[in-house]
Amino acid sequence: MSGLDEKLQSIYAEVLSRNPGEQEFHQAVREVLGSLGPVVVKHPEYVEAAVLDRLCEPERQIIFRVPWVDDSGQIQLNRGFRVQFNSALGPFKGGLRFHPSVYLGTIKFLSFEQIFKNSLTGMPIGGAKGGSDFDPKGRSDAEVMRFCQSLMTELGRHVGEYLDVPAGDIGVGAREIGYLFGQYKRMTNSYESGVLTGKGLTWGGSQVRKEATGYGTVYFVNEMLKAHGQSFDGKRVVVSGSGNVAIYAIEKVHQLGGTVVACSDSAGYVVDEKGIDLEILKDIKETRRLRIEEYADLRGGAAKFVADQPVWDVPCDIALPSATQNELSGAHAATLVKNGCRVVGEGANMPTTPDGVRVFREAGVRFAPGKAANAGGVATSALEMQQNASRDSWTFEYTENRLAEIMCGIHDRCAETAEEYGSPGDYIAGANIAGFTRVADAMLAMGVI
Repeated sequence: MSGLDEKLQSIYAEVLSRNPGEQEFHQAVREVLGSLGPVVVKHPEYVEAAVLDRLCEPERQIIFRVPWVDDSGQIQLNRGFRVQFNSALGPFKGGLRFHPSVYLGTIKFLSFEQIFKNSLTGMPIGGAKGGSDFDPKGRSDAEVMRFCQSLMTELGRHVGEYLDVPAGDIGVGAREIGYLFGQYKRMTNSYESGVLTGKGLTWGGSQVRKEATGYGTVYFVNEMLKAHGQSFDGKRVVVSGSGNVAIYAIEKVHQLGGTVVACSDSAGYVVDEKGIDLEILKDIKETRRLRIEEYADLRGGAAKFVADQPVWDVPCDIALPSATQNELSGAHAATLVKNGCRVVGEGANMPTTPDGVRVFREAGVRFAPGKAANAGGVATSALEMQQNASRDSWTFEYTENRLAEIMCGIHDRCAETAEEYGSPGDYIAGANIAGFTRVADAMLAMGVI
């Protein structure tokens, strides 16, 4: 617990005691508490009112079984989760993740991060997350539908427009959201379009939702560059992952004048010195759902595939980790620094390990944490909620402008807060403190809840 303010050490010790074995959750809490020493000195009322103790304990943790029948007629069983962590600012809001690695600790870490991410947007939404250890890869549409219907049969008791509004995450795209919404509609006998975000454009969805997280990350990093008189022009960029976040981060980097030369999936990475061809990448990943290795085959001699190696071996000016948690280690960070990387923007949730963050800080690399840099997805989800509430539909251009404004606002809020608390240029401190104080003040105002 070294490095933690004395007033915060007992809070972290209690988190470790009450949540054994949940390493990702421990990591997320430790990262936030590590920034709050100056805050509790300036605002002792947060400690006196046990705001931090309450903030580290979810309001509600829901675990349930999800039985379903596969195409061969065999009964399968998965486990479903929803952690409704904090609703001080508004109804719970956060995605659903379908992946074999999902367990309670994963969902608690994600929902804890979501509290501060949602707070930073300035919008009236609380923090939650959910999902299942179900793996949609290799499953037929009919199997995915039956699983989603079973999951929503239980989850539907705990969500609603003014209670909890889930969205997509890893493994949950438009197909899954459609099946989930259809079952909720069937169960409730109502068209409560505000109960889920990430819906199809013809039935309540928002423009830019698919692009939002990737675009938002690049908008945030662009503001970091502007603060130092720089831009993406001529910058060499590496993006990890090749899913939704990575694809649209690549698209926006190219629009702003940078060149993304590498991206990856769990099997390895591709390097394309001419710049990743988005048309080919989208065809492989969005249409045909193939491995990234296929990119090199389709691109010909312009690209090469490297199996079972980290994409962080590729030299770059800017790195955008956009795949999953703890994918960028201290050793990876050291390689990036050695090869000239000067800016890192997290497109995923907590993709950099504590050792990796330490290496970047010691090297003077400008670092944008995920709770700030990847808030574009949930911000656009909140815009979708606004449209649903008003029975309205906005254009792509208008929605993207709103997203850009929100991400610029988050950047400025982080930068100003870091300055105010004596850590100029420290976006981690700025994001943690700005996100925390807004929630903490709401909790104080509401009494003991």
